[in-house]
Amino acid sequence: MPVSAPPGAQRRRFRVTGIVQGVGYRPWVHQTASRHGLSGFVLNDGRGVVIEAEGPPGALDAFEAELRTDPLPLARIDALEWRPISATGEPVFRVRPSRTMGGGASIPPDAATCDQCLQELFDPADRRHAYAFITCTACGPRFTVVRSVPYDRARTTMADFSLCEQCRSEYEDPADRRFHAETIACDRCGPRLSMPLHDAVALLLSGGIVAIKGLGGWHLACDAGDEDAVARLRARKRRDDKPFAVMTSDPSSLTEATDDDLALLRSPARPILLLPRRADAAVAADVAPGSPWLGVMLPYTPVHHLLIDGAGRPLVMTSGNRTDEPIAVTDAEAHERLADIADAFLGHDRTIHRRCEDSVMRSGSVIRRSRGLAPSALPLPVGARRPVLAVGAEFKATFCVAKGQQAFVSPHLGDLNSEEALRAYSADLRLYLEMLDVHPEAIVYDLHPDYRATRWALEQDGEPIGVQHHHAHAAACLAEHGEIGPALAVVLDGTGYGLDGTLWGGELLRCDLESFERLAHLQALPLPGGEAAIHEPWRMAAVHLEHAGRPVPWERWSTVSQALAVNAPHASGAGRLLDAAAALLGVREIISYEGQATVELEQLAAGVEADPYRCRQIGDVIFGADLIGAAHDDLHAGRPRELIAAAVHEGLAAAFAAACSESGGPGLVVLSGGCLQNVRLATSLRRRLEQDGFKVLTHERVPPNDGGISYGQAAVAAARMA
Repeated sequence: MPVSAPPGAQRRRFRVTGIVQGVGYRPWVHQTASRHGLSGFVLNDGRGVVIEAEGPPGALDAFEAELRTDPLPLARIDALEWRPISATGEPVFRVRPSRTMGGGASIPPDAATCDQCLQELFDPADRRHAYAFITCTACGPRFTVVRSVPYDRARTTMADFSLCEQCRSEYEDPADRRFHAETIACDRCGPRLSMPLHDAVALLLSGGIVAIKGLGGWHLACDAGDEDAVARLRARKRRDDKPFAVMTSDPSSLTEATDDDLALLRSPARPILLLPRRADAAVAADVAPGSPWLGVMLPYTPVHHLLIDGAGRPLVMTSGNRTDEPIAVTDAEAHERLADIADAFLGHDRTIHRRCEDSVMRSGSVIRRSRGLAPSALPLPVGARRPVLAVGAEFKATFCVAKGQQAFVSPHLGDLNSEEALRAYSADLRLYLEMLDVHPEAIVYDLHPDYRATRWALEQDGEPIGVQHHHAHAAACLAEHGEIGPALAVVLDGTGYGLDGTLWGGELLRCDLESFERLAHLQALPLPGGEAAIHEPWRMAAVHLEHAGRPVPWERWSTVSQALAVNAPHASGAGRLLDAAAALLGVREIISYEGQATVELEQLAAGVEADPYRCRQIGDVIFGADLIGAAHDDLHAGRPRELIAAAVHEGLAAAFAAACSESGGPGLVVLSGGCLQNVRLATSLRRRLEQDGFKVLTHERVPPNDGGISYGQAAVAAARMA
């Protein structure tokens, strides 16, 4: 028999978009509607969430007001629209099965284990006590397990596990906090570890190396306080000096963490945070050789919590790969590629569907945007009229898919310096496009003809749009602040392909999102031996000394300099200038990882006060060799090395601040490029610019390094289309 609506009842149909799937939104809507005495339903579809609510107009108004409040920690409301429809007399409010339609719903990042789940995890009386895959609507894997949208268990890798009677009862009970928690499981029906966890703990405490399957890939772990274990991991992983991350439950015992630092570490994203290392930190020196910084993170999965609790000490937790390889994701590749590194494998039978390494942050800025942050959309100041795919750069690779006002930047994918890395990149891109239901009509690429991503892009269907590397850096900083320009942009990095065929990297641009002009730049000097000059900073020191009219102290220079005639592309990179200073001061003549020399030069300068070395600008050329000449003279005069390192930093900052002041405006300056991860350089440059009356913008949500290039490319392409 048809049911008639009560007198005065109205019915409204709501459409909600944003991050509203996988965050407990439907259960919250159910509870809220029931509290207001409304009937109807809520369901997921390929675009977001659909709600039909019926009841008195006042109750509907109050319900709508609550819908607009971003009510849940992991949720984000991008748009909420409604229209009136005919009342039906429906008696109750329900969560209906999801409806498959065109994709594009936003999937949330993976979220760290919440406090309520942790309480249950360590409660011997709880039925999920010590269960390594405990989750609820507020935490657990999301992005890394989703196969397709809308977000439902059947479309995640949890579909491989059928719910037991107790879990099914919790899943269907509106009063339970796991009501419609799609990753719900217990030890009777859910994923299982491949070995006893206490065996893994015992192995770690005895000096072993354990490969551990995480959310978006495998880690390699060892006792962070065991010098021999850390050295063994370095040797097996073929990672000479680059610091390892440390997982700990007590970051304050290892680092000088502020309250703000601790709050960031405890956020659902759980990033690795670079912090000043305590002198008494109970970690091996070889965890971060010669560095006053330590990358620390808190446990973020139940497995991690159980390991740290069982070990009772910090653990090295580094990417499960050999140096320069993509992180291992599948069980098969982990066992194949990590077999000669790990002594044991702590795996599980829940499939990882999407690669996602740990995010890294420093001083409130993002260095690597990945787990916990991706795939949350970033806004575009100018919307993309057609779907855009921006393929990024060669190093610290990401890609960006843009549609309308939203840009979806992939997690960090590593360096595309091998065919294996390019295959992993292509596979991840395919999964992203499927998730977003996007068919790109424009393909945006870097102008460097030898980048693998560029070559790949030019083979695809779609309108090709080339964007110069440093314009993309500048556009990324503009776009994340909602700016379109005009602005000045100081872009300091290692190398990027320039419009004149040289390699740029120390640039002052005047730009907006669509275009740019180069106002000033560091003098372009040869890279003796090409790529070899990047790996051997002493070569750059020799070139700078020659151009400064100073003697070169390395006897091997007479042989190497012959390469200037055949293999010495010209480059204006600020990174190469800082490399030269590092080599001259004996900090690092040969590097084992990208940026090592400049990182250690910054450490040498530390908080030392020094006046800047003077640096000439003639026309549009800034003579960086002047800094190296002055450093050479002071070194031979016996000036302390740390003062010289500080004066080089201050001189570079002063030179670009002066170039901005002499440019004639505009009054807005953006700072970008990998060299501006150098806190000493970035702080000095910002201070000088602000003293000169400029408004200065720096990166906050997007890496200043090449990890932000794809977002900048997408912003440029969208602006040009408009």
